Amino acid sequence: MSVEQMVQDLSLDTPPSSMSVQEKKALMMRNLQETLGEDRIDEILKTRDLKVYWGTATTGKPHIAYFVPMSKISDLLRAGCEVTILFADLHAYLDNLKAPWELLKLRTEYYEHSIKAMLMSIGVPLEKLKFVRGTDFQLSQEYTLDVYRLSSLVTEHDARKAGAEVVKQVSHPLLSGLLYPGLQALDEEYLKVDAQFGGVDQRKIFTYAEQYLPKLGYAKRAHFMNPMVPGLTGAKMSSSEEDSKIDLLDTAASVKKKLKKAFCEPGNIQDNGVLSFCKYVIFPVALKGEDFIVERPEDHGGNSIYKDFESLEADFAAEKVHPGDLKTAVEKYLNRLLEPVRQYFEKPELKKLVAKAYPPPAKAAPSGGKKGAAAVTDELIPSRLNMKVGKIVEVSKHPDSDKLYVEKIDLGEPSPRTIVSGLVDFVPLEAMQDRMVVVLCNLKPAKMRGVESAGMVLCGSRDDPKEVEPLSVPEGSQPGDRVFVEGYELGTPDEVLNPKKKVWEKISVDLKVSGDGLAVWQSNQLMTEKGQVTCPGVKGAPIR
Repeated sequence: MSVEQMVQDLSLDTPPSSMSVQEKKALMMRNLQETLGEDRIDEILKTRDLKVYWGTATTGKPHIAYFVPMSKISDLLRAGCEVTILFADLHAYLDNLKAPWELLKLRTEYYEHSIKAMLMSIGVPLEKLKFVRGTDFQLSQEYTLDVYRLSSLVTEHDARKAGAEVVKQVSHPLLSGLLYPGLQALDEEYLKVDAQFGGVDQRKIFTYAEQYLPKLGYAKRAHFMNPMVPGLTGAKMSSSEEDSKIDLLDTAASVKKKLKKAFCEPGNIQDNGVLSFCKYVIFPVALKGEDFIVERPEDHGGNSIYKDFESLEADFAAEKVHPGDLKTAVEKYLNRLLEPVRQYFEKPELKKLVAKAYPPPAKAAPSGGKKGAAAVTDELIPSRLNMKVGKIVEVSKHPDSDKLYVEKIDLGEPSPRTIVSGLVDFVPLEAMQDRMVVVLCNLKPAKMRGVESAGMVLCGSRDDPKEVEPLSVPEGSQPGDRVFVEGYELGTPDEVLNPKKKVWEKISVDLKVSGDGLAVWQSNQLMTEKGQVTCPGVKGAPIR
């Protein structure tokens, strides 16, 4: 019997005590991309149920994608696991100090309410869960001494490699970013769990933990990894509107509007966020034993009823289900999930918490204000970056360096800018001429081997193996088109990013190319009015 069939044969009300070890394991493993330490899991299950933890750093605002790990947590609980949810507030504080501690305390409180509301929405009893904040144990003497012990064993290379997918890789990294993987590894010991659950983007941290915890005298843990699921707002969606992501507190009308813009190409089952949401959330937890119904008028074939995701996927691949009909069905089930969350946050004290934890971006200074004071906030947010589409109209090798190009780039300004880029070893000269690129325009001009450079061509870049590729702009883009991060469209860029405060270095920590080749800041996409910025040749790498 397949894993899928074994899980489908279980009732939602089947208690763990009535399940076989094989049935429990099937529930734990379904829809995962990879598992490390399966032999250890098998050994533990011979005598008792597993203890598992999932952690989240309390920085950005939770959105509907959080229902994906919540779905797996539901599976783990149904399988009898003891589950701990860690609100990693100290990790968030170390994450480049993007928010002051007072704000992080409020956001941690918001995360706790949001996670509890989502779990209640999908029918997960909260009494079966343990909620822990990182600062409850990570500031203890014992934990701190273990951080020092670990730092005496781990090389800078291994620390950078472990955090490559979740911590921005730069030439001169902050020490906090190098500590981050070690803290996550130590959490496994201090939470006394058998396994950690997370996304496959955390695989290098998980292997780091398996390598180094035994060197401290601690047990090696197992690791469950979810695949990186495409968002509903996929790569080909036009996302020029403010707040384009579907937030947990969006109204039904807003959900309808945003779903209409979600990428859902007919017959495409590979990069379809709407279909993926069905697989990882709606079928496992939202249906609660019901059939999935795609409603259609009789003259369009009438309703289609699906008992399993595989049948829906097959019909969509065969174009028997129209994207518009699928979106309408998903809208119904998505609102069913979100409505309990909306009601939960109707309490006045929680509305007040949301407003304090996520205050609106600071407004620009008045036109008569001090020159250079446009960005009146010290918050490290991407709207402070002045990024534009540029066209390389002239390029030559630097007269004093075999590694550098000197480019004249049209940015829609009165005259082209001179910009120096270290791309000679990665992009042929002829491929640079007339190329459309993304340029960071508000760096302080700096001389590079005697030639002043007035900007930076942004590239996907990794050190091992060494690969560099300029970001690609959407078709139809023109020189001078603004490049922005979704959700931060209305912010005003700094006139010049202050080099002494390392504003660019701190904000860029969260700029990267996803595993799908999409340019993102945290989980938010880099866009122009024409669509998504990409980097198809260097995936899963920092943007520099």
